[in-house]
Amino acid sequence: MDRGAAGAAASPIWPVEARGLTFEAGGKRLIDGIDLKFGLGPLTVVMGPNGAGKSLLLRLLHGMIAPTAGEVLWAGQPINDDVRKRQAMVFQRPVLLRRSVADNIGFVLGLRGVDTIARRLEILDRAGLAQHAPQPARLLSGGEQQRLSLARAMALGPEMLFLDEPTVSLDPASVAAIEDMVKSVHAGGTKILFVTHDIGQARRLANEVVFMHRGRVVEHTPSFRFFDNPESHPARDYLAGRIVR
Repeated sequence: MDRGAAGAAASPIWPVEARGLTFEAGGKRLIDGIDLKFGLGPLTVVMGPNGAGKSLLLRLLHGMIAPTAGEVLWAGQPINDDVRKRQAMVFQRPVLLRRSVADNIGFVLGLRGVDTIARRLEILDRAGLAQHAPQPARLLSGGEQQRLSLARAMALGPEMLFLDEPTVSLDPASVAAIEDMVKSVHAGGTKILFVTHDIGQARRLANEVVFMHRGRVVEHTPSFRFFDNPESHPARDYLAGRIVR
């Protein structure tokens, strides 16, 4: 699931930057003036207590929803159709087509005119799902469905991948399989933004950590520094298992 040559030859999309990013709903400010900048390279894990705004931040950066104020810039420009084609997102719950496992991959490949049986099987093999190719996707286990969602997102080699708690409620074997896929994808040159509540998982995956609290970014720091010596009280409470107020 390496990034395609087309993406490598196109104009750069880095850095991805949030400036004064704000989102309000129901009279409440859920994202509160975030300034944040990402470059190609580190695997970034986004952490924080429930309601901190982690998933909402990903949706704003991805371009799924528009901010109330502020902006998201890709290489200094607002998101456009070219950028949308070069990034992808995987959600907590798999969103699959009511088709076979192979056809779920074939659908996204067909959108770009690059669908072949060999290409489908190559992608499924890397996800450990080749043996399930003719099977209806709805009959896969929860972990297998999430692996298929990730494989489908990676089928066209996005340069940026947003992962919103992709292993929540999965069994340990499925978690390990998805983490292995994520590491492989990142090693292939894809920038990853990964939301998780699992501190152990964050330790296994993160090169850097964005810690959120009450709609704000409290820390954005290398992972070793965050886990060894967090600077903020909310982060220290979170890592110690205390209630974050």
